[in-house]
Amino acid sequence: MLFWQSVLRFLDASMETPEPYGWFHLAWLALSVLAIVPLKKWAKNPQKVIWFTAVAVTLLEVYKQINYSFSYTEGISFDYQWYAFPFQFCSTPMYVGLLAGLVKPGKLRDSLWAYLATYALFAGLSVMVYPVSVFISTIGVNLQTMICHGSMITVGVYLLCTGAVKPEWKTLWKAVPVFGVCLVLAVGMNEVAHATGLLERETFNMFFVSPYCEPSLPVYSLVQGAVAYPWCLVIYILGFTAAAGLVLLAAKGALKLTKRLQPV
Repeated sequence: MLFWQSVLRFLDASMETPEPYGWFHLAWLALSVLAIVPLKKWAKNPQKVIWFTAVAVTLLEVYKQINYSFSYTEGISFDYQWYAFPFQFCSTPMYVGLLAGLVKPGKLRDSLWAYLATYALFAGLSVMVYPVSVFISTIGVNLQTMICHGSMITVGVYLLCTGAVKPEWKTLWKAVPVFGVCLVLAVGMNEVAHATGLLERETFNMFFVSPYCEPSLPVYSLVQGAVAYPWCLVIYILGFTAAAGLVLLAAKGALKLTKRLQPV
């Protein structure tokens, strides 16, 4: 058996589904935070950090798509799982990071970096602090979800604590257009899925905002059940933008506290 086949078989092996706040979850949460220390000390080029992280996350996403789509029980069969299509909110740092690693310094790169340090950081924190629906019984997929979501914390905090992204309000306004473009793409995909009849046989709910699927996003699902669809999107935008703003506010306070504690 070839080495790569052995690796894939291992990653496809079963494990007991991790529990939130169990050893597996807490170990990866700790690693996500601790990884910031060596990055801050030795990684002096944020663009390279973002690029290599995005490449690693992309490779892991490719693995997940293969794992979800192929079955090896009776020969090899393929059935694409549309519910796992990689364009959820927490998938966007992969695309943003790849683009940010390629563009030259300027307004576009600043906006992409700002998004990674605000919206993406909040999304990573949300999952890593409250991972109620991300764990399954497959080793590789559990590793993939922890690395991908954990890296959102690592990269976001790294950008803020190194000064690559400033914890100031104009940073939020730089990030808003990136969030807007991602949301428009997600809504557009949901509409295409509805118009083409895909939803008659598959689940497809990008960003979990589709009005044609059962509400499933924590907290936001309550809004979907009580408010008309267009207004749901407005609340979604305002809610996540407020959360991104709180991330900046927390970062600003943390940096001020750190400076006060430093010896004169």
